[in-house]
Amino acid sequence: MSRIVCVHSFRGGTGKSNTTANLAATIARQGRRVGIVDTDIQSPGIHVLFKLDPDTIGHVLNDYLYGRCAIADAAYDVSDRLRVRQGEIAAVSGACFLIPSSMQPGEIARILREGYDVELLNDGYRELIRELALDYLFIDTHPGLNEETLLSIALADVLLLVMRPDRQDFQGTAVMVEVARNLAVPAMYLVVNKALRSLDLNALKRQCETTYGVEVAGILPLSEDVARLASEDVFCIAYPEHQVSQEYRAIAARVG
Repeated sequence: MSRIVCVHSFRGGTGKSNTTANLAATIARQGRRVGIVDTDIQSPGIHVLFKLDPDTIGHVLNDYLYGRCAIADAAYDVSDRLRVRQGEIAAVSGACFLIPSSMQPGEIARILREGYDVELLNDGYRELIRELALDYLFIDTHPGLNEETLLSIALADVLLLVMRPDRQDFQGTAVMVEVARNLAVPAMYLVVNKALRSLDLNALKRQCETTYGVEVAGILPLSEDVARLASEDVFCIAYPEHQVSQEYRAIAARVG
């Protein structure tokens, strides 16, 4: 049975899109068929990690939302991006598809001005799972709370809340946990990102789990290597043996 995984954060800048891309790539390389939908329509960006040139992309999620194409027409097979440095694909039977949002200023402005029928997303998710025979569908959301976010969370089998270990994120995440509980999400996990290596990570894990009553699926350390890569690639593909990549694999195991 397919699983819908919603990756969300209360604030921007938490590394939500990087987390989505790395988890999706990790699971796809394990032989699963994985889809990613970039519903951060106001500020899309996950296509950069998979090296999709916005000037050469045809249909996007916006076209589906405005009735210009079927959602599967906006799905791009990015499985070749899963190649490790040795030039091999770890799992030949796996696949990864990305549904990007538009980078065109006019399209973003239209979304902000007119909005869209969020119920179409529900239909689109189901259609993607069926048409592409997906094992997992990852939803990269827009930070904060809006109608689209609430719908995506309500549909999710798994909700991953990405947060940084700072006071603003601690308060904002508390709001998101309460919302998710009200929506009766079947499974919810925290991912703590950009944690200083000088922190006691076990103590941080206990603090988060005690504060929210939610399991911490993983703690990603603040890494100069991640910053140096500068979103030019999916980190776990560029550095498959790195500590950060190992932590992504551990988180992926919890999601599965």
